[in-house]
Amino acid sequence: MFKRNRCLWQVAAIASISSLLAGCGVLSSDTPEDEGPIVVGTTSSPSTLDPAASWDSSWELFRNIYQTLLSYPTGASTPQPDAAEQCGFSDSSNQVYRCELREGLKFSNGDALDAQAVKYSFDRIRKINVNGGPAGLLGSLERVQAPNDREVIFHLNKPDATFPFVLATPAMSIVSPQAYPRDSLRKGGDVVGSGPYTLDSYSEGKEAVLVRNDSYAGYAERRNDAVTVRYFQDSGAMVKALRDKDIDVTYRGLAAGDVVDLQSKSSKDEEIQLVEGTGTDINYLVFNPKDSWANKKAVRQAIAQVVDRAAIAHKVYKDTVDPLYSMVPKGLTGHTTGFFDDYGDPDVAKARKILTEAGINQRVPLTFWYTSDRYGSETAGEFKELERQLEASGLFTISLKSRPWKTYVEGYQKGEYPVFGRGWFPDFPDAENFIAPFVGDQNALGTPYPAPEITGDLLPRSRRESDRASVEKEFEEAQRILVEDARLLPLWQGRQYVAASRDVSGAERALDPSTIMMLWELHRKTAW
Repeated sequence: MFKRNRCLWQVAAIASISSLLAGCGVLSSDTPEDEGPIVVGTTSSPSTLDPAASWDSSWELFRNIYQTLLSYPTGASTPQPDAAEQCGFSDSSNQVYRCELREGLKFSNGDALDAQAVKYSFDRIRKINVNGGPAGLLGSLERVQAPNDREVIFHLNKPDATFPFVLATPAMSIVSPQAYPRDSLRKGGDVVGSGPYTLDSYSEGKEAVLVRNDSYAGYAERRNDAVTVRYFQDSGAMVKALRDKDIDVTYRGLAAGDVVDLQSKSSKDEEIQLVEGTGTDINYLVFNPKDSWANKKAVRQAIAQVVDRAAIAHKVYKDTVDPLYSMVPKGLTGHTTGFFDDYGDPDVAKARKILTEAGINQRVPLTFWYTSDRYGSETAGEFKELERQLEASGLFTISLKSRPWKTYVEGYQKGEYPVFGRGWFPDFPDAENFIAPFVGDQNALGTPYPAPEITGDLLPRSRRESDRASVEKEFEEAQRILVEDARLLPLWQGRQYVAASRDVSGAERALDPSTIMMLWELHRKTAW
């Protein structure tokens, strides 16, 4: 256990989450004084306020203003009841899942949150069926029953031991039938939810003001009364705001250079703490099968043979990320190093051979797309490095283009991009969630990827097993197929960094297993 005066340095202190949990004073449980809202900065703004439309990091806001049947109390690695009082499979084949709601639940506008509202919310997601939206998570759901006010029964069309994890995602947020249209998305900047906070005001791309929801009934123990989330275009402006005490915490989007600077001795006089944790977020390329070049396996495999992940991690991200050779990140059962095993170190001669054997003897022209305001300030640098590597091989002619996230999403959902970059923060901590969302006719990419052996055999087989450690072989085989196809090219695995003013506690407790921030854990220290 750290001594108090060592744990609370007046520097940019860096410590692993596990070390902090061992007993640092930053876990102070003192009741905070009323000094105004905790202000959190992030470069990841929501693309929508309607859960039926989102399979992206809009979930970070949803977790705090909406409620799900199950969720992750602090320290939990498996879903626990939230709006539900209890849930579980009621059959031996993992095909009937029953939940009983807490008594007397209400939405922020006073509407009753009952079993009919839960059924309505799930039926609505599937009815609206946004391309690349959360309906893709409900492939195993056949129908929802609400036999009485407090009982909800989910009938699955096949065994699915991961269904409780799906219920715990913010995509499955419960909405009021009176406030959210059945057949279309809700417009405007207000929200009717039942989460720990209500959305007091919202300015798209700028700010979300959250205040305590007095009618909330769930597991969250709020340690503050209000949180303001401010959205930044880049890490530099966000860190400056932290240093100027305009914000209290930064999360999601810290640039590598800013992380290194906060770790360095030059920050020793700053009253900032830097919390580092193991991340399961990944970054990867997607190849569009509708493009005349990207649909050629030889082209994709040649790119996989040329790309130098270690150079990207070192030169662009200053070793604040790790090279990744599998769609399933390190730390999860089923992780492999398939792309390294098959391709080894970058090798231009091998890539040229792949192309010539496929009858391709010209430089391959491709346009790579990336989002300009979603995954951090280094994204442009990452794609310039990819361009440099591929152009230097003499095998490719690369053009780079970018768009802000909201229009970027619309573009890839329409199939406009030959090759495009994506990041993935897991819906839940299981290898399934790094494979299933990307395959099938409807997936999170908006780009169909028929993979019948994965979708028809390997995933269904794995979903019969409640013991997730026993399905390693199925996931390894699925990844072998992904490596062979090279339709998805993993690049790196992130680490989690949260920078906070040293008078704020709870940052190390605030990340759930999907690395979504539970804002209610943040609070000000009353004394040192």
